[in-house]
Amino acid sequence: MGTPDFAVPVLNALTKSEHSVVGVFTQPDKKVGRKQIITPPPVKEQALKIGIPVYQPQSFKDGSALEIISSLAPDIIVVAAYGKILPKAVLDYPKYGCICVHASLLPKYRGAAPIQWAVINGETQTGVTIIQMDEGIDTGDIILTEKTPIGINETSAEVFERLSHIGADCALKAVSLIESGKAVKTPQPRGDFGYAKMIDKSICNIDWSKSALEVHNLIRGLQTWPCASTVINGKTVKIHKSVLSNKIGNGAGIIVNNKNTVTVSCGDGKCVDILEIQPEGKKKMDAKSFLSGNRLEIGEKIGE
Repeated sequence: MGTPDFAVPVLNALTKSEHSVVGVFTQPDKKVGRKQIITPPPVKEQALKIGIPVYQPQSFKDGSALEIISSLAPDIIVVAAYGKILPKAVLDYPKYGCICVHASLLPKYRGAAPIQWAVINGETQTGVTIIQMDEGIDTGDIILTEKTPIGINETSAEVFERLSHIGADCALKAVSLIESGKAVKTPQPRGDFGYAKMIDKSICNIDWSKSALEVHNLIRGLQTWPCASTVINGKTVKIHKSVLSNKIGNGAGIIVNNKNTVTVSCGDGKCVDILEIQPEGKKKMDAKSFLSGNRLEIGEKIGE
């Protein structure tokens, strides 16, 4: 059970193993882009290429999904970024239950967007946790964990890609451990460890009064969607790429350099170099190209 690109390597790894994938559950097709073209999820596309039956239930409430599962009679269900909460009847159906490939070091960053929030919050390490699913949200017993560092300039998209492959390896290891009876399941500690809520456009606007590191983390954390943004010359632009600058600041949102890059001062007196910008209605471009068509003076203030 999975939906986005993150889940595709998990599907591929399972299908190439000694195990048999008897069916794939994924979210329904949805309208995408400005033209609202009905588009299948990446997992569905890959499953059909491989020749695995695909099921896209709108809901698990009416019992029809459980009927499909019982007809498939799986020994175990592997879940990776599926996007639906499974009822107890489904969790309990397979001989070995359901396991989840979660892209964080649980118990931190339970929820829908663990990769983005780890980057936004400036974490230097993340990873994949395989859990035995229970009725809570990412609260099940931990079967195994694998860690990986987050580079200072890595975007959430880059971390996402790496974790998808780590997740595939971990899923195979977990299934083998469970099948052989060697899996050690460790209960997660109780308590509130925060929740990685779904990302939306409400957090895109850059607050230049924050520290340079916080601004940089937001920019790389919101890649490739929905992207951090700010206002320049009265128009909203997306900021795709940045690095921390060694230049000295001069007030929140103040331009301190406009030669080949856009250097902006932040609230802590430090600066961020903007490397890639996307004006309204245009494709993203490097800062030099942006500056050739947009006048930005040193000392000018950007942002709302």
